[in-house]
Amino acid sequence: MVNQEIKLFLEEKVYQYNNSQFIEPDPISIPHRFVRKEDIEIAGFLAATIAWGNRKIIVQNGHKMLDYLGESPYDFVQSFREKDLIKLQTFVHRTFNGTDLIFFLKGLRHIYSKHNGMEALFIKHAEPQNLQEAISKFKANFFEIPHPNRTEKHISDPAKGSAAKRINMMLRWYVRKDKCGVDLGIWNAQLSPAQLSIPLDVHSGNIARKLGLLHRKQNDAKAVQELDLVLRKLDPKDPVKYDFALFGLGIFEGF
Repeated sequence: MVNQEIKLFLEEKVYQYNNSQFIEPDPISIPHRFVRKEDIEIAGFLAATIAWGNRKIIVQNGHKMLDYLGESPYDFVQSFREKDLIKLQTFVHRTFNGTDLIFFLKGLRHIYSKHNGMEALFIKHAEPQNLQEAISKFKANFFEIPHPNRTEKHISDPAKGSAAKRINMMLRWYVRKDKCGVDLGIWNAQLSPAQLSIPLDVHSGNIARKLGLLHRKQNDAKAVQELDLVLRKLDPKDPVKYDFALFGLGIFEGF
C-alpha cells in the first residue's frame, strides 16, 4: 500500500512539471505544431517513434522529420508519390533511418485508407482496463502490407513482453486532456485516461523503485502492469499523470 505521504509528494511533482513550460523541450512539442486531428496524430506517432536518446536531439530530429512533410503531414501521407519520398532517404535518428521513415508513411496511408485511421483502430481493440492489446493489434495492422523486416523493431509489442514506452507515451498525448494544455486529448471521446498505461523507461522505472511503487527489476510489460496497478489506486481516473512526476524526478532532479 502506498502511503499518503508518497501520494502527496507525487501530486506535488505532477503540479510542478505538468505545465506549459514542459512542452518546448519535449517531443510533445512536435504534434503541438498542428491543429488538425490527423496532422497531430501523424506528427505525434512519428515523434514518439524516435523518442529515445538525447532529448534535445529527439526534438531537433522530430521537427526535421515533420519539415519534410510540409504544412499538413496528413495531406502528404494521402497524396505522396514515390518521387516525393526520395528526399526522406537521408533521414537518420539512431537506428531509425530513411528506409524506416518511408515505410512508416506508407503504413500510415494504409491505416487511414483501410482501417479508418489510428483512433478507430485503437477504439476497436481497446479493453475496458487498458490499451495494451490495442497496441499489439495496431502493430499487426500497420505491418500487414509489404515492409522491410528491419522496420518492425520500431514499434514495440506488449504481447511480446515489451513495456512499449513510446506508444504508451503517444497514447498519453492523445487520450489525456489536462487543464495546462500539455497533453492534447484528441482521442478522449471514446477512450479514457483510466485505460492508459505508464510510459515506462529507465528513468521512471528507477524512480518508481526508489519510491517503493515498483519491485520488478526489468522495465518490461510485467513491470508496466505492476506499476499501473499502483498508480490506478492513487488516481483511478488519471493514473498516467504521475508520468510527469516520475519523469521530472529522474531527468530534472536526479532523485
